[in-house]
Amino acid sequence: MKKKHLLTTRSWDYVGFPQQVKRTSVESDIIIGVLDSGIWPESDSFDDKGYTRQANGWGVAKASPILLATSKIIGAKYYRCFGQFTQEDMPSPRDSEGNGTHTASTATGGLVNMVSLMGYASGTARGGVPSARIVVYKICWSDGCNDVDILAAFDDAIADGVDIISLSVGGKTSMLFPH
Repeated sequence: MKKKHLLTTRSWDYVGFPQQVKRTSVESDIIIGVLDSGIWPESDSFDDKGYTRQANGWGVAKASPILLATSKIIGAKYYRCFGQFTQEDMPSPRDSEGNGTHTASTATGGLVNMVSLMGYASGTARGGVPSARIVVYKICWSDGCNDVDILAAFDDAIADGVDIISLSVGGKTSMLFPH
């Protein structure tokens, strides 16, 4: 069986999306379903201060089973088609790889100042729509992302009624010109 592998996105600065953009109150009703390696809800990017408990008819029980739910992260599920986990994996929607947290924050992360990678490239981390809500669908593990899990999460995200689905995986690339 072929498996997909995690890929990531570019920053909003790279694509020229300015930090100071006029925002509307409608943005907090947008629900983004993130299909990836889970989420680390304690990240500053997902601070839910200023949010109401419901968004666009959603209660936190809409995408069950709920784990880690806040007013920003309003649902979380995980998928593992064979039910076997390695020691590196957490059998929960919690992110053990980091990619899911990164892609969720790229889409919906709030402004976090003074962020750096080991002291390099410091700046402000932010998402494209920082007031949007998140529903997490963990489909990727330390050994990759099974197609069956991806399709099941797509089905659930559509049935749950998310507005946008974010998926950041791809196959392995072959070397066109081996050394």
